[in-house]
Amino acid sequence: MDKTISSKNNHLFTNKQLLLLLLPLIAEQLLNSLMGMADSMMVSTVGEEALSAVSLVDSINNLIVQAFNALATGGVIICANYVGQKNMKKANDAASQLLGVALALSLFITVLGIVFKAPLLHLIFGSIEESVMTASYTYFLITILSYPAIALAGAGSAIYRAQGNTRLPMNVAIFANMANIVLNAVFIYVFSMGVAGAALATLISRLIYALVLLYKLRNKNQMLYVRDYHKIRPDKAKIKSILSMGIPNGIENGMFQFGKLAIQSSVAICGTTAIAAQAMTNIFENVNGVAGVGVGLGLMTVVGQCMGAGRIDEARYYIKKLTGWAFIAVLLSCLFAYAIARPVTTLAGMSAESASLCIYMLGWVTIVKPVLWPFSFTPAYGLRAAGDVKYSMILSTMSMWLCRVSLATFLIRVVGMGPMGVWIGMFSDWGIRGIFFTIRFFSGKWEGHKVV
Repeated sequence: MDKTISSKNNHLFTNKQLLLLLLPLIAEQLLNSLMGMADSMMVSTVGEEALSAVSLVDSINNLIVQAFNALATGGVIICANYVGQKNMKKANDAASQLLGVALALSLFITVLGIVFKAPLLHLIFGSIEESVMTASYTYFLITILSYPAIALAGAGSAIYRAQGNTRLPMNVAIFANMANIVLNAVFIYVFSMGVAGAALATLISRLIYALVLLYKLRNKNQMLYVRDYHKIRPDKAKIKSILSMGIPNGIENGMFQFGKLAIQSSVAICGTTAIAAQAMTNIFENVNGVAGVGVGLGLMTVVGQCMGAGRIDEARYYIKKLTGWAFIAVLLSCLFAYAIARPVTTLAGMSAESASLCIYMLGWVTIVKPVLWPFSFTPAYGLRAAGDVKYSMILSTMSMWLCRVSLATFLIRVVGMGPMGVWIGMFSDWGIRGIFFTIRFFSGKWEGHKVV
């Protein structure tokens, strides 16, 4: 993205600039999901116990990742607003503080994870089979060590997004993910390391991603850069600004992941076949949602710069425009995911029963998601970028627990519906969120927040 904001047709961003911003984000999100699918296919060849272990532990890891992503989101909002104001000094200072906070927080969580890994796994997944629990211990311990790399990579990627450069993080992600696949093949097939090999490949690839981004951020020819990492010192005011945007997002994302853990504990009682089917369906659902997520991430940069420039009318315009784009993107990606589902489950070596259940659940996701998801998530990205983070946190938390978790738990544990109950609960959550975020957008109450 050019350093100057376009004014062609009286809009801050042309369609070409939007595509240059969004396409790398979508490609990066899609790549990450496809690499996750490839990971699972490789792990599944070790056995369904291994696949179940990786799925269960990743539900915890995703909680941590979302916390780091929330912090990065706070950084994107602050930096993008400063970019909109054309105040590059404050934007660079905020970028430095984001990296410092990300490192400190990730080291703290890493230590906690290592100390409490055993009681945590037993607390959440205590009723699972012993072979699955043993594999979970191994996978969890190694992936815990990657938390600092995840946090720093997320912060670095956020700094690039804030200045409109999404191509570089995409290129680094391609390199790191390809390294992950190669290392997976070596550790699993050559050295027969099983879930330990998968975890080690993940750790190394995340370190590569973080280190390359940190190196690239030192380039002074960029709009935003950070050169002297060892000279970063805490700035309470800027840290407070970042956290004021990041903490509500963290709570929102955390509640989502806690809710998923609660649901996962219900799925765990259904047996290994159901766990494996649900794990693979989750992977497909991630794939068919990445295009929408990419549009949403780009929308945060766009709205942040619009609000920083004092162009609320433009922020309103782009939220509506990109919600429409998200609908198209989600529809196409849902059809793509469903088209590859049968070959993937076959290549993954899933049992016929698990594969059939997975395809059935994915069919319903393919029908419902394009209708409900864009309106329940895309406008929320824009509202957060405008500083309306508390409303998003409250609504998302309430809809998550009152709709998704409660309904899914009832359908699985009481009605005996099995993992399909998870998706019915999720559909209800999407519908409620979409209604209330649409009302919030048209009310205009999100427009009065001041970010910087």
